[in-house]
Amino acid sequence: MVRLAKGVFLTLFFAMFTVPLVIVAGISLNEKKYMFFPPQGVSLRWYPEVFEKSVWLDALTNSVVIALSAGAIAIAIALPTAYFLWRHGFAYAKALFAIGLVPFALPPVITGLGMLIFWVAFGHVGRIENIAIGHGVFLVTLPLVMISLGLESIDDELLEAARTMGADDRRIFTTVVLPMIAPYMIAGYAFVLVLSMNEYIIAFFLGQHATITLPVQVLASLRSGYTPVIASVSVMFILLAVVVFGLIARFGDLPKLLGAWTPKD
Repeated sequence: MVRLAKGVFLTLFFAMFTVPLVIVAGISLNEKKYMFFPPQGVSLRWYPEVFEKSVWLDALTNSVVIALSAGAIAIAIALPTAYFLWRHGFAYAKALFAIGLVPFALPPVITGLGMLIFWVAFGHVGRIENIAIGHGVFLVTLPLVMISLGLESIDDELLEAARTMGADDRRIFTTVVLPMIAPYMIAGYAFVLVLSMNEYIIAFFLGQHATITLPVQVLASLRSGYTPVIASVSVMFILLAVVVFGLIARFGDLPKLLGAWTPKD
């Protein structure tokens, strides 16, 4: 009876997440400009429009540039911060680590509004770099946590062996620490990449209609009338997440990346 209840619960749980995805994918295949499910006629004509129409292509280009830049910014902040806290182990290290978690804990509307006020004060509004920095700071928590997990998984005996062989701190970092935490850095970068591509609120606040990202364009298009291109973009977002996280799960040790490993194991 318990096994049956678990099966029913898991089935309903997965159905709750997969059914909307199936519906969106079906709508994107409509031959005509209608929001029907099941689709009336099957056509892939709406997918090429994302790359053919300038309004969609520009938004896609902006989103890709912002996501790639935001990932690099987040890693650039998270790596030295996590390494410094792990290497020196100050008494206030946990407090500093908690501060690093604050941006992601705050509602994005607060973060977006605060950053907008900051850029307005400098007269630097609606620029693509504003959004990239905003996403990098807002999402820095993810690589910070993952890199910290990687650093905590390093056995102290490896570091002691490197010191015994005459390696200084710089060489230990480049030859021992960095290769061991590289999978965590890649996973953190991937999380920032996917979430930045899907983020709307901060991009809307900081873009100010001068720099339009793909999620902002989707919402703007909904106001002027439905088009299956919106569903096509949604499917592309889903595929991006599946591919990126699928690669992490395939080529990385997912339980280890999520912190299910300790040196005591």
